[in-house]
Amino acid sequence: GPRVPAGALRRHWLAIVLLAAGLVLRVLTQLAYRPALFYIDSERYLYNADGMDPVGYKGPLKAILFVGNFDAVAAVQHLLGLAMAVLLYLLLLRRGVSRWLAALAIAPVLLDAYQLQNEQSVMPGTWFEALIVAGLAILLWRPAAGWRRVVAAGVVLGASATVAQVGEALILPGVIYLLVAGGGWRAALGKAAAFCAAFALPILAYCTVSYLVAGEFFLSHTGVTSFYGRTAAAVDCATIKLTPAERGICPDPAQQAHGPDWLEYGDGSPVAPYYAHLPRAEVDSLLSDFNHRVLTQQPLRLIRAYGRDVVKLFALTRDTSPGDTPISRWQFQTSFPYFPPHASVGVIDTAVGRYGGGTPAVWRPVATFLRAYQLDGGYTPGPLLLLVTVAGAAGSLTLARRRWRADPGTRQLALACLLFTVSGAAVLLVSDLFEFSWRYQLPVL
Repeated sequence: GPRVPAGALRRHWLAIVLLAAGLVLRVLTQLAYRPALFYIDSERYLYNADGMDPVGYKGPLKAILFVGNFDAVAAVQHLLGLAMAVLLYLLLLRRGVSRWLAALAIAPVLLDAYQLQNEQSVMPGTWFEALIVAGLAILLWRPAAGWRRVVAAGVVLGASATVAQVGEALILPGVIYLLVAGGGWRAALGKAAAFCAAFALPILAYCTVSYLVAGEFFLSHTGVTSFYGRTAAAVDCATIKLTPAERGICPDPAQQAHGPDWLEYGDGSPVAPYYAHLPRAEVDSLLSDFNHRVLTQQPLRLIRAYGRDVVKLFALTRDTSPGDTPISRWQFQTSFPYFPPHASVGVIDTAVGRYGGGTPAVWRPVATFLRAYQLDGGYTPGPLLLLVTVAGAAGSLTLARRRWRADPGTRQLALACLLFTVSGAAVLLVSDLFEFSWRYQLPVL
């Protein structure tokens, strides 16, 4: 009778309050920025523009635009945000986590303003997160990972790499989890192999289509060219040994001050003239050799730069460090943001004219509120992320302690802890290899 829903409401009141708050914030975001927010890379997914990352996001984006407009794109992505929170909550309860702790665990996904801004943008971030959550949930839904669930999780997590190439890093956490979960060494090895094969399927399918359409069997140019930003920002050009052809792509200190993102994409970057005058494959080969020389001759400079970026996640406040991509790009503005300011106005107007959603507009009072919320603490603070990182590592290590290993409930919690912690670390550590960006930190939520 009616007492059951009332009881359920009472039992899950904290999760319901947080979900309601998350829903209100998403409705306000959708109303404040019509029809959606656009970024520098949005054009790539709407048209056949060149770029670095794979374009798997085109699939869901074009499917939504076929039946709806940009308002529908943002609405679906906000619903995905809420769905991720619900799925994580149910998964944690199934693993034996207390209701209040499971509710607190979904608060960052629901309330973080950078997540809201991400969902409102015509960008692949939300779909990438959703595929990660779905894949991990499939693996963890039952105490023992059956063969069918292993294959399904492999396909879903592999598909995340066609949306953002950093998703390739998720093969390692899946394999570690299946080997540690055990069930006999033959079964564990078999499941790990099946997971790897399933993981490769969507990537191979994407590469095959890429070869048939563009003549290149790969996910994207990301690997070689993106790492150039990192190596060029760290290199000491005065002491490194380079070929004459590579000497021109070694930046001076003034250029290095702009940071990895600018060195990779900026008009004044030392590599920009190479792209303008040489075939892409030749530039890729030059950059690959340059990266190798920096890696082998000046590894400590690279490690120091990388280490500084990794710990930025744990800072108390959200700021732009020198050389970083400006965080303002992922902050709510009180007028409609265009990136870059002039060039993209025509592109967005053309896109809106073609796919619908109305002239880009901002509802200023609500936008002002969202901006104040975001800048004045409406995000997951670094110290909290440090706390959960340490807790995740500690929880995973209980698998090695004999006195806790014997308890099945504790073991299931520790296995889930291991999968979540290693997955989060893998995605973030690989993202930071190329450059630090606050946008790339969002999957940690």
